[in-house]
Amino acid sequence: MLLNDLDKKIIARLQGDLPLQAEPFAALAAEVGISEEQFLQKLEAYLAAGVMRRLGTILRHHQAGYSANAMVGWAVPGESVEKAGKIMATFGAASHVYLRPTYPDWPYNLFTMLHGKSVEELEKTAAEISERTGITDYRLLHSTREFKKTSMKYF
Repeated sequence: MLLNDLDKKIIARLQGDLPLQAEPFAALAAEVGISEEQFLQKLEAYLAAGVMRRLGTILRHHQAGYSANAMVGWAVPGESVEKAGKIMATFGAASHVYLRPTYPDWPYNLFTMLHGKSVEELEKTAAEISERTGITDYRLLHSTREFKKTSMKYF
C-alpha cells in the first residue's frame, strides 16, 4: 500500500495524544479534513494492509489519578489461557493482558497490568481476578519508577 499525503497526515496525527472527549476519532477526522467514517475506514485499510499492526493508547496513569501500578504474573494452565485472559480483560483496572513464555524459574505465562489508587486496591483487584478465574498462583510486581512512555514517530 502506497501512502499518500492524507495517509501520512492521518498516521502523523495518530502518533499524538487522542483528544479527551467522547468521540476522539471524530475530532481527529475533522483535524485532517475528512469524516469520521472515512477516518475509521482508513484505519481499517491500514490494518488490513499491514501498514498498521494495531492501534494502542498509552495510559498516563498519574494524570488519571492512579498512583499504584503492578504487573501481575499468573501461572495459567495452557488449556485455560484463553478463558482466563478474557475474564482478566473485563476488569477496568487491567490496561493490558499478555501471554508470554514460561521458564524453569518463572512459571507465570499470563500477565495483567493493573492500575489503582493504592497498593491495597491492586491486591484486592488481583484477589478478585483470582477468584473469578480460579487461578491462585500469581505474583504482583509493583511499579517503583517509570522510565519511558512514548510512541513511535513515523511522520
